[in-house]
Amino acid sequence: MDFNLKKLTSDAGVFFTRAVQFTEEKLGSAEKTELDAHLENLIARADCTKNWTEKIFRQTEVLLQPNPSARIEEFFYEKLDKKIPSRTTNGELLGQYMLDAAKDFGPGTPYGSTLITVGEYQSRLGGAEREFLQTSAINFLTPLRNFLEGDWRTISKERRLLENRRLDLDICKARVKKAKQAEAKAAAEPDFQETRPRNYVLSASASALWSEEVDKAEQELRVAQTEFDRQAEVTRLLLEGISSTHVNHLRCLHEFVEAQATYYAQCHQYMQELQKELSRYPNSFASNANPSTSATCPSPVSSNILPGVSPPCLASTSTPGIAREPSGPLKIQDVQQPSTGHRKAKVLYDYDAHDTSELSLLADELITVYTVPGMDPDWLVGERGNQKGKVPVTYLELLS
Repeated sequence: MDFNLKKLTSDAGVFFTRAVQFTEEKLGSAEKTELDAHLENLIARADCTKNWTEKIFRQTEVLLQPNPSARIEEFFYEKLDKKIPSRTTNGELLGQYMLDAAKDFGPGTPYGSTLITVGEYQSRLGGAEREFLQTSAINFLTPLRNFLEGDWRTISKERRLLENRRLDLDICKARVKKAKQAEAKAAAEPDFQETRPRNYVLSASASALWSEEVDKAEQELRVAQTEFDRQAEVTRLLLEGISSTHVNHLRCLHEFVEAQATYYAQCHQYMQELQKELSRYPNSFASNANPSTSATCPSPVSSNILPGVSPPCLASTSTPGIAREPSGPLKIQDVQQPSTGHRKAKVLYDYDAHDTSELSLLADELITVYTVPGMDPDWLVGERGNQKGKVPVTYLELLS
């Protein structure tokens, strides 16, 4: 390895001179060039932006990934410039466990079939969470990281360079001041005598040397002042760019909130659908807890029975001499559109029918809806041409 000894010695001398100047400034024995008020305000604003951006970035990481070990793993993958492996979310893992358990318990049992339904929705929740994490990482975390690891490093580098230029400027100012003081002293007290012409010559020579030293120091001062002014301007332009950073981070913040709103709306929708799915199942746990009940209801409930219309129960102890015939369940094919009370509705979201009693929907289409006595208020009967079936109210916008 080649070493440039001359350059190494020069750099060491500059570093030592700056260290001496910095120490004397801290001790109050040397003058310090102050930056203008506008530049000082820009520096303070930049520092504030950096500190709060770093805190928001770290806490957002904790929010999106609470596991510190997983965060460390992702950090190393990023530093090695490798793709982060896909990680199963807790919801997806829980859903898979429920589906596996249903296989062992028997998918035909009430508990097994319910586990399958809940497990599928847990997997959907996990998928929504995965999408939210990916969207937030791309639209929010990445811009913040780019600022901290890119723009801020450039600003910090230029600020350190500005500080070095300021120290060099103050060193030159101190050198000029000392040279002028020595020149004035040599001019005010000439060291010569008439009987000693040699001393006169030496004094005149010393005065000329100090004059040359002053000229040289002033030239160095002009160069240092020019470099300081140029670096101050570069630093000022970079610091003024913090305003653009705020605008960019504001846009990213809106996208983060939008991703959160979408995620929570999906979770709410999935849970509403899950509750409706569970409401279709009979309360087997209640009948199992009381096997000697006096009334028995048909189980399971047929999928063609309208929600909210309870099937009649057969009494185990009927009145002697009176035979009761159970009335048949109300089927969707038997429902007729009333002459009044029906209205148009706009479909807000796509909906897939879960059985033959329901009507599949497509977003933005118009259908005719109406209700029947005893029907669950969360559902309506919908018609589209010759097709008829139950539709959830939450998926519709009723038109006047």
